Amino acid sequence: MTKFEEEPKVILHVASLETFIPPFVKLINKEFSEKNHQFWLTGEKKSKQNPIENAVNVFIAKNSPLGQFSAYLRLLIMFHRSEKIILHGLFNHRVVLLLTLSPWLLKKCYWIIWGGDLYQYQKPKLSWRAKLVEKLRKFVIKRIGHLVTYIPGDAKLAREWYGATGAYHECLMYLSNVVDPKILLGSGQAKQENSELSILVGNSADPSNNHFEVLEKLKLYKNENIKIYVPLSYGDRNHAQEVIERGKKDFGDKFVALSDFMPFEQYVEFLKCIDIVIFNHKRQQAMGNTITLLGMGKTVFMRKDVSQRFFLESVGLNLKDVSQFSLEPLTQKALEKNIQIIRSQFSRETLKQQYSELFEV
Repeated sequence: MTKFEEEPKVILHVASLETFIPPFVKLINKEFSEKNHQFWLTGEKKSKQNPIENAVNVFIAKNSPLGQFSAYLRLLIMFHRSEKIILHGLFNHRVVLLLTLSPWLLKKCYWIIWGGDLYQYQKPKLSWRAKLVEKLRKFVIKRIGHLVTYIPGDAKLAREWYGATGAYHECLMYLSNVVDPKILLGSGQAKQENSELSILVGNSADPSNNHFEVLEKLKLYKNENIKIYVPLSYGDRNHAQEVIERGKKDFGDKFVALSDFMPFEQYVEFLKCIDIVIFNHKRQQAMGNTITLLGMGKTVFMRKDVSQRFFLESVGLNLKDVSQFSLEPLTQKALEKNIQIIRSQFSRETLKQQYSELFEV
């Protein structure tokens, strides 16, 4: 580069290696210029994530003490050199500490709100360390320049709970919140009369699914022609075992625990066979699954007071209330309307356009 050439404007992405991050890295590197984006990542390297390790703009922190020290020193330097900082979730206490010690950086930070990082506010802070971390998080969130989510209710909660003042940007965030029209083929068809009704309960073994409350409601229908499927392949193992014991006791062979991880393609085919979905979370959660299932024409039950329900209904989607659960599905007309809305508003092109606007802000 000569002295007359302008250095590229670098956008720094800070994230942990969750399953949806590698596809996001590949999306950005395909649709945008690699020289304008740098990725600083932490977490376990898994075989399915290996392809991104060879990307010239990806740095993955080593887990050794020396590796960690070097990685965070590197991050601090990258913070100051970057034009924009995209924070994918706000869970990392060391990242929060660095930003607290460098408050002048916060105006150029974009917080992509995952949900769990926001709802940390509601968790009890029993130790002095937890209380300190929450104070640091509040300092950072209050001053952060930009809030990124596609659920306005989450941005509203960030302002209410943490006094956030950043600008709001609507964005679908990840490919997990986008529906490929190809996977919707063969779904959304009317159920044949007197056939077995397949019910999906929750999305993980996390207690936040409130499984027992749902199973209690379903006991009213245990003599009906139903099959209950409960994903328990990740989350709290002890809770998973309790759910399995309760499910088998109350429903026998009509209860099926999904304890083994399914490859994506197999999971999609499984979802096509589902008729009714019950998400009993008290906070924003399982949005990728919710969007996919609505796009497949499934009847989704959800609590009335969660932020994602307000958002989904605001764009015209039809949902049912968990507190008034029954085996009665939505009308075929309502299901078809859901399919059309998902296909038009939750597309890869929409995601790409939203990031194009975000990077230009």
